[in-house]
Amino acid sequence: MKIAILGAMIEEIEPLLALYEHETVEFGGNKFYLAKHKNHELIIAYSKIGKVNSALTAAVMTLKFGAEILLFTGVAGAVNESLKIGDLVYATKAAQHDLDISAFGHPLGFVPGGKVFVESDAKLNKIALEVAANLGVNLRPAVIASGDQFICDEAKKSWIKENFSADIVEMEGASVAVACDSLGIPFFILRSISDSAGEKAEFDFDEFLVESAKISLNFISNLVEKL
Repeated sequence: MKIAILGAMIEEIEPLLALYEHETVEFGGNKFYLAKHKNHELIIAYSKIGKVNSALTAAVMTLKFGAEILLFTGVAGAVNESLKIGDLVYATKAAQHDLDISAFGHPLGFVPGGKVFVESDAKLNKIALEVAANLGVNLRPAVIASGDQFICDEAKKSWIKENFSADIVEMEGASVAVACDSLGIPFFILRSISDSAGEKAEFDFDEFLVESAKISLNFISNLVEKL
């Protein structure tokens, strides 16, 4: 199976590059790391931050490199107050909180021909929960709200929670979901909590980015073994 493993930042994939022998292919202004593991071909990349970059990279991994499924890994800010730094969540569905044509009577996060929420793949989610049980990890379901903004404001955090019933916020999950959904590629989104998305979240993010990314990637490597 050809498996795409995608992060937004180099810190979100670096431990995997140390784990698997790989070759590097440059395409479209980005680098793609190709590896073989057991019966799988792995396509590993970091997209750079933001919805455009992540959607583009997810599409390239599918259309050029032939990925059959996509695993998205990285960190996120908690909107749900019960989530703490280091907790692991998987997306049940994702929406774009900064997509707004409500002036024309449409719901927030919606454009004609699209939908507010894109649901992740149920089979991959089930396998991930089995991996979590084997590891003794508490993997929680979450609604993701994505936007081209780093959220470090209590008012904005509350607005996103109220309008999208979101558990976490980040900057790429929903755009990856849209790309995969459009191309018919099953996807799984895993996030490790790095901050609380409120006041001073930027300081928590800097401090816990690397460690939170390692937690997420350790899980992804175990998920690859299960597939």
